[in-house]
Amino acid sequence: MAKAYERIADELRRSIRAGELRPGDRLPSETKLAEDHRRSVPTIRDALRLLQDEGLIEKLHGRGNFVRKPRTTVLRTNERHQWEKDRAREPKGERLKTGSTEHDTGLTVNDLVFHAAYREIKAGSELADVFDVPEGTAFIERTFRTRYDAENAPFTLVTSYLVRSLVEANPDLLDAANEPWPGGTQSQLHSVGIELGRIEERVTARPPTPEEAEELELPPGTSVLLLRKTSYDIEGRAVEMSDVTLPGDRTEMLFTTPLERW
Repeated sequence: MAKAYERIADELRRSIRAGELRPGDRLPSETKLAEDHRRSVPTIRDALRLLQDEGLIEKLHGRGNFVRKPRTTVLRTNERHQWEKDRAREPKGERLKTGSTEHDTGLTVNDLVFHAAYREIKAGSELADVFDVPEGTAFIERTFRTRYDAENAPFTLVTSYLVRSLVEANPDLLDAANEPWPGGTQSQLHSVGIELGRIEERVTARPPTPEEAEELELPPGTSVLLLRKTSYDIEGRAVEMSDVTLPGDRTEMLFTTPLERW
C-alpha cells in the first residue's frame, strides 16, 4: 500500500505530466500543500524530495519549489563520425554553417555558447599506452564546453588529447582562440594531412562526482555516461582521444550497424 507521501507525489506528478503545472511554475508552499492534503509538513517534504529525485521539480533557495524545465536532449549516433568526415574537406564557409552539437541537438550555431581551453601536458602511462608513444611525450590537452544559450549547464564535459608533434605543423591547432574550429577535430587533423580510418567508442556509467553533478546540474540520483572515443588514422595509428562525460537524464545514444547481405 502506498505511503501518504507517495500518494501526494503521485498527485503532483500527474498534474505536472498533464500540463496543469507547467515548466517554471512555482508549486504551492509546503504549508499550503500540507493544508490541502491534510498532512504534516514533513510528509509534504518527503513527497517533494521524491519529485526532486525524479528530476520533475527543483528547489530554489529562498524561493520555493518549481517545476523543472526540460533540458535540451542530445541524440548521439555513431553515424555522426562519417557525417563529420564528409564535411572535413568542405570549404570553410560550408563548415561554418553547422557542427556536431547542432547535428546532435537540432539547434543552430547562433543558439550555442562555446568555451575551449588548451594546455600542454606530458604523457603518463595511460596516454602513452593508448597512443603507443613514450611516457613524457608532449600532448595538447583540450577541454570543451558547449551549452544552449537559454540554459546554464553544458551538454557534455569533454577532454581531448592530441600528440603535439602530430599537429604542430599547423600552429593554429595549438591555440584555443581558434575554437570552435569549423568542421571539428576531423577537419583539424585533415589540415595536417591526417585522415581517420576508424573510431572506437567505449561507454560505461557511474554516479557523478560532486563537481560533475554541479556543473551538469544533475537531479539527485542521476548517473553519468562515460564515453572514451579513440580515433585512428587510415594506417591504424591512434591520433586523438576524447573522454566525454554525458548527463544520463538528457542523453540518448543510438548505434546503427549495417549488416552485409548473405
